[in-house]
Amino acid sequence: MDTYKLQLGPVAADGSPSKPIAVASSRGCSIPFAPDNTDYAEFKQQILAGKAELQDADGMPMSAEQAQDYVKGLP
Repeated sequence: MDTYKLQLGPVAADGSPSKPIAVASSRGCSIPFAPDNTDYAEFKQQILAGKAELQDADGMPMSAEQAQDYVKGLP
């Protein structure tokens, strides 16, 4: 089973917290949230099918339901 971890972007100029901009794959690659990227499409498909784990930026695993809800809100 693949594991993905959210990666945060830089802190905003106004000091507000950074937002996830990519996921790191257990295969050692960083995948940007880009709808035309085939790795990104595969990541979303695996999470929605319950075939991969998604961790938050701190490395804490999300439940399958939390991960699927999160992915449904991505572009």
